[in-house]
Amino acid sequence: MILWELIKIFVLSLVGLTGIYLLAGVVVEATQQGLGPGKVLAIIPLLIPSSLPYTIPATTLFATCLVYGRLAADNEILAIKAAGANVLTVVWPSVLLGIGVSSLTMALSYDFIPLTHLWLRDKVMADVEEFLYTMLKKDHGISHPLLEYSLVVKDVNGRKLEHAVIKRYNKKGEIEMAITADEAELEVDLPHQCLRVHLKDCNVWAQGSDHGTFPKREEPVPLPGPLLAKYEPRPRDLTWEELTERKAKQNEEIKKIDYQLERIAAGDLMGHRPDNIPKHTKQLREYQLSLRQQMQQWDTEFQMRPALSLGCLCFVLIGCPVGVWFSRSDYLSAFITCFLPIVFIYYPLMLCGTNYAKDNLFHPALTVWWADELMALVGLALTWRLQRN
Repeated sequence: MILWELIKIFVLSLVGLTGIYLLAGVVVEATQQGLGPGKVLAIIPLLIPSSLPYTIPATTLFATCLVYGRLAADNEILAIKAAGANVLTVVWPSVLLGIGVSSLTMALSYDFIPLTHLWLRDKVMADVEEFLYTMLKKDHGISHPLLEYSLVVKDVNGRKLEHAVIKRYNKKGEIEMAITADEAELEVDLPHQCLRVHLKDCNVWAQGSDHGTFPKREEPVPLPGPLLAKYEPRPRDLTWEELTERKAKQNEEIKKIDYQLERIAAGDLMGHRPDNIPKHTKQLREYQLSLRQQMQQWDTEFQMRPALSLGCLCFVLIGCPVGVWFSRSDYLSAFITCFLPIVFIYYPLMLCGTNYAKDNLFHPALTVWWADELMALVGLALTWRLQRN
């Protein structure tokens, strides 16, 4: 009965908390960035998995506090003690829930969640043309330091740009050409890495020549390289297998540099002697340092995924005794009780530990896990005290 109640509250709370997270944060931000309702609805299924490592532990704690608070408020815990049974007999369903959701979170973090990160980016950035139209709807203009052009429109009606103004600048930042058009339309030419602007009823002014009025005109605008550059996946975007492969390749590269540095120190370069050995050595050491910093990112990700997953079990150990001692059966009390340690203790410690590990101040195995270690120690102490009382 207790396990079934835990599962029901957990599922309902997870749906509610995930919905609040999406509506209050992601959807509002996406709407402000100019994404239409269709695009927002399309990316929501890809946003949900990335939130699960954070919402599942919180939901587990909430469900545990609420269910055991109800048991205590209804004097069920007191009846169990009066019958001579050990109070820990009612704790095992929550431990089973904690083990189950921790395993589920880790399984999702192994492969599925990293893949959704890449799918989400591909979904948003694959259509460069739609991205530019969205920017024009939001800001009524496109201007970038890497672009030698600027585009300003009065309004966007479907694919039609009303009262468009294009300006081209020289290296000094001076206007060398200006075009005004009653109507314009964009076409992205990815093979030539340019944006073709189809203009109607336009007036052209340019330094030197090409003045006049044209019923139709096509103006090519070069797109900046970073907008079309291939996205380099971050550690969180890689599956567990990809992380392992990249870490192995990184280790091999570091070993090769170590071998080269040893040969330089020994004076054995087998005829391939650089002209400037100190400069060459410095470049090798700088490259090796950058590789070690990247390796620290991989190691931190390796530790963070199981640490976040194990947080579910640690929260269960806290939620049971806290729920019994507070003996509250209402949602508000359970909400305040369970989210205080999350907001003020667990996630700040997890964030600090992750940053320390990425900055190479401490080994990831020491700092990433200390939030779980603290929660586990506190939970075991509270459970031991509950049994004694």
